Amino acid sequence: MKCPQLRSDKMVKSRLFLNGLILGSMFMILLIIIYWDDVGAAHFYLHTTISGPQASRSAPVSLSTPKLKAVNDKVNSYLSDIDAFVNQFLKGTSEPSQEKRDGSTPTAFGNASRDAGKPEDKYNSEEKKKRQEDRKQLMRDLCSVNSTLDFPGKSRTLDDIPSRELDHLIVDDRHGIMYCYVPKVACSNWKRIMIVLSESLLVKGVPYRDPMDIPTKHIHDPRVHLTLNKFWKRYGKFSRHLIKVKLKNYTKFLFVRDPFVRLISAYRNKLEKANDDFYRRFSTVMLKRYGNYSNPPASVVEAFSSGIRPAFSNFIQYLLDPKTEKERPFNEHWRQIYRLCHPCQINYDFIGTLETVDEDAEQLLRILHVDNVIHFPPGYRNKTTSSWEQAWFSNIPYESTRKLYELYEPDFKLFGYSKPEELLHDL
Repeated sequence: MKCPQLRSDKMVKSRLFLNGLILGSMFMILLIIIYWDDVGAAHFYLHTTISGPQASRSAPVSLSTPKLKAVNDKVNSYLSDIDAFVNQFLKGTSEPSQEKRDGSTPTAFGNASRDAGKPEDKYNSEEKKKRQEDRKQLMRDLCSVNSTLDFPGKSRTLDDIPSRELDHLIVDDRHGIMYCYVPKVACSNWKRIMIVLSESLLVKGVPYRDPMDIPTKHIHDPRVHLTLNKFWKRYGKFSRHLIKVKLKNYTKFLFVRDPFVRLISAYRNKLEKANDDFYRRFSTVMLKRYGNYSNPPASVVEAFSSGIRPAFSNFIQYLLDPKTEKERPFNEHWRQIYRLCHPCQINYDFIGTLETVDEDAEQLLRILHVDNVIHFPPGYRNKTTSSWEQAWFSNIPYESTRKLYELYEPDFKLFGYSKPEELLHDL
């Protein structure tokens, strides 16, 4: 016969174990609730479906009430986040010797061995590598504390940059790639490529394979791209840590352009053409302040039919006017590249230029090991070239041109563009 004391001890232990299990479960539930509160109601997925359900993700279980369905959706998102978190660490640690050799991140499309036997011009290859190293070294030198180049935000740390200013960094977690897009620098085509690689847009449940098949209206749709500024709503208080992990392990690239030529291109595309949104937001302001139109037409159709539009000189006045930035930050089409992409806080692995876009694109896709599945869209030709600068600035006062250069000087120097001496001196 068992001792009553022994049975009592076992019952106490059993109750303690049961209580501990219940408390532990409640604690885990509390953690999940806190996590959801931190993340917020809106979740940004790695794959944004515009056209239908994701083929690569199981459809959520259909539940009877909207509240339960919302809980189920959050659980699926939470598990997806964990999976993405684990995968990105695997990408960051796989094939370290390859990463050290060429600065690239291994991808799902293969590795260097697939290039065996592939003909390559060794001299051009070495020349391209040196060009990349020179571009990156120049940027590092000018971002150093010893450099005499100074500009707003240079000495900031990554933690000092508000999340809203990280909205131009597009993330592809499938291949470990991060792209900072700069408007008026072939960004439409690079966004097409990022959509294909990330499989972030579907047509009839199938990801796009040809970049040129993607409808234009979707290319710049912010819902299609996962950008760093969305991490707060997705990861809450862990967002900054994850951003740093991805910046360390992912291959980061951007494409740049002569700053003055980019401004001419922005003016021609957004202000000289009949764009109603830009007319209402910007052209009317320029016409009122610098074009002697106290009450300009309300619509771009009415204005253009009457021959009313801001001149290029009005655009330059708008950029130089201190009131402009006091009212709102520069629009992305004429905002300085260093403000869009933060080159002194982000160590870019590849810097391409629009002037050498074809060969740079070929080199980059090869580094990323995706050149066997995707190519930069052929035949890209931008009609605005550096040879036009003299004509476009001929009616701009030299003093205004000098001030404009000072405004964009960091972009000129950081990305290796020569100072336009012929535009800055009254000969």
